[in-house]
Amino acid sequence: MSRREVLYALAITLLVAACRGNSAPSSAASATAPVPHPSILLVTLDTTRADAVGPDAIGVQTPAFNALAARGLRFRRAYATVPETLPSHTSIMTGLYPAGHAIHENGRSLQAGAPVLAERLHQAGYRTAAFVSSFVLAKQFGLARGFDLYDDEFAKGATSPETNPAERSAVKTTDAAIAELQRPATQPRFVWVHYNDPHAPYNPPEPFRSRYPDKPYLGEVASMDEQLGRLVQAFDRLGGPVAILVVADHGEGLGEHGEAQHGALVYDATMHVPLVAAGPGVSPGTTDVTVSTRRVFFTVLDWAGLGSAHSLLRSGAPAEAIVLGEGMKPFLEYGWQPQVMAVSGTFKAIEAGKIETYDLASDPRETRNLGAGANFPPGLRKAMDDYPVASPASARTPDNLDEAARQRLASLGYISAGAAPVVRKDAPRPADMAGLLDTIDKASGLFTAGLYAQAMPLLEQIRARDPYNLDATLRLATAHSMLGQNGQAVALFEHAASLAPESPDVRVYLGLHYARTKDWGRALPLLEKASAETPDRVAVLEALVDARTEQDDIADAIRLQQKINSLRSPTGDDLVKLGELEMEAGQTSAATAAFEGARALQGQSFTHDLELGVLYLSAQHFDKARTALDRVPPSSPDYSMALFKRAQVSVLLREPDATARIDAAKKGADAETRPLIDREKLFKQ
Repeated sequence: MSRREVLYALAITLLVAACRGNSAPSSAASATAPVPHPSILLVTLDTTRADAVGPDAIGVQTPAFNALAARGLRFRRAYATVPETLPSHTSIMTGLYPAGHAIHENGRSLQAGAPVLAERLHQAGYRTAAFVSSFVLAKQFGLARGFDLYDDEFAKGATSPETNPAERSAVKTTDAAIAELQRPATQPRFVWVHYNDPHAPYNPPEPFRSRYPDKPYLGEVASMDEQLGRLVQAFDRLGGPVAILVVADHGEGLGEHGEAQHGALVYDATMHVPLVAAGPGVSPGTTDVTVSTRRVFFTVLDWAGLGSAHSLLRSGAPAEAIVLGEGMKPFLEYGWQPQVMAVSGTFKAIEAGKIETYDLASDPRETRNLGAGANFPPGLRKAMDDYPVASPASARTPDNLDEAARQRLASLGYISAGAAPVVRKDAPRPADMAGLLDTIDKASGLFTAGLYAQAMPLLEQIRARDPYNLDATLRLATAHSMLGQNGQAVALFEHAASLAPESPDVRVYLGLHYARTKDWGRALPLLEKASAETPDRVAVLEALVDARTEQDDIADAIRLQQKINSLRSPTGDDLVKLGELEMEAGQTSAATAAFEGARALQGQSFTHDLELGVLYLSAQHFDKARTALDRVPPSSPDYSMALFKRAQVSVLLREPDATARIDAAKKGADAETRPLIDREKLFKQ
């Protein structure tokens, strides 16, 4: 059996285990058969705690969710699989734990072979549409497969967070979803709507800002609930049978256990989530059965008539004996202890270097650790021990995200480490390092924004508290390198090498440092070894493009740049660089295509119309050359050359104002173009 088959088997066998003393209540489903093929609405609420929405919510009113709960079945003990957006949604869309689908953090991409929910429904004849509100779920990360429409409009357009926002409000997402619902369709629909509003920083619109002046997080939840009401009303108007399921991807720490937001710890503040299902086959009520949010996958399939196994709707469907979850981000990024959570009934255990146990019935805030000596439910310890822990080297942050994507993730607070960590048995527990999380987030944000001088003291604080933090050491070394402090940079790179002697990441970062300083004699051996070890590492390929260009090996520079563009969606800058190289190599058609591609991406910020004009002139496409050259503005440093080339085109096209064009070129000439104009035979005719 392959490793992936083993992981899938783990995901399924844990689900179907019989629950001792915690069977599904009789209210979980009606005795009548569900109406086949209803239209299905799946709503995922980002960053929404279980106690922040619904009839049991504390300090906030959520009438839309409450109304849905009144007509459906509410699961009061639902658990996310991981406290981060992309991996949690991937579990919802695949039915697998992260150990099965291999997405443990944001910013990664689901493998092409992993089946997703929309594919199954599309094949069954459903019209499938998705409306997501955060770049974390943009189509490039793999969840768009099977959707006829995948609306991530916030992620299109320009190349910076300012002009290409990383998220959109629930109002805009709801407007887009309702517009889709109003279009005629003969098929049943599957519509997934994702709301991101409760995500930090909290800035609710009015009137919710005024209603919750001291609790802006709850204000955002209330605002989101209003849009949920609009969406449900529009969906109900479709006619015919409808099914609706609302679930959160994870919660928010709000300071509990020292975690302000989410992603690092696996306490109930971030893992316990709301879940409600309403539709055919469901009797209204509540249940305390403990379930994983990954069962959403099977529940939607059940409504669509594609199998009832593991559905939350069926009468007598077994509860999960053990619900698992993970928190691998601190392990994969800093080398801290990996965290596995297991819940059975009201008993919860967390394994992270040592065992924590809690009785959630008497201690819902998990303030009294019962320790490893507690009386474990059958199989719980083994389930935690058997849960596969990803290798940091294999799960490292993908290097094929372009800078715009990294900036958009950073604007949402998601900044991954740049190197596989030092793994050690005596690594700290994430819960014991919670006081460092805010410093890490701030330092990472400053570093990603290029504010190296401001990041450096924070990186020093991290290293003082966590001396084996390889990522902080490499970022501090890189910060010194970017500021031209080469001696300090090299010393820190050498220290990083002592922490992780076999780390390819240390070689890569040192090689990039030498490339930055144009010390190719030291850079090239490191970069070429790194390229041999990891051929698809984009940062290394980019440095090698510069090296080959410096060596006048233009053919290999073109090959490397083409490889970069095949590994990720090329940016405008990628295409400009390729166009410049191809132009230098005399590859006129290829260079023209590259520049035109860059112009399509960059719009008004495109600054290479002179090159396009020259290329079209060389290819004797005089009309296109004229159009391109006319776009060069007088403020351009290349304007003198553009005037000269434009005058050539004017003569070749026999334009009536050709003489005036020549005079303008002479008047605007500079030291470079003046002798060219004097020698130009076209101007002497």
